[in-house]
Amino acid sequence: MTERRMILEMGTGNDLYGQDYTKAARRAVQDALHHSSITLFSKLGIDHAEMRVQVTIGVQRPEEVDCAAVAAELPRGRAEVRAVMGGLDVEDAETGNRHVIATAAVEAFLPDLTGKYRLS
Repeated sequence: MTERRMILEMGTGNDLYGQDYTKAARRAVQDALHHSSITLFSKLGIDHAEMRVQVTIGVQRPEEVDCAAVAAELPRGRAEVRAVMGGLDVEDAETGNRHVIATAAVEAFLPDLTGKYRLS
């Protein structure tokens, strides 16, 4: 069955002292989710299990993101998470610490319902 992207939310998260890319990524996903209130499912009678959720995390060290831990942040749907080069590291020259800033794009895909519903 063909899918269509129905939802796109973006968020940012950081870890200011732990230098933890996964923590920053999880916070970015939570930020994106807190921008959403999707009534589409209840209005159309769609089961959340039909939704595929694709998450792209941008950080300076993508290999340090635990994608499974980030996927666990998603309350619904079938999650796919990938980390790519992006985000921002801010170095503290005095302490040598790295402040990690992650960005997240959360996309939700649903089965194509073209022709099944009509707005009145």
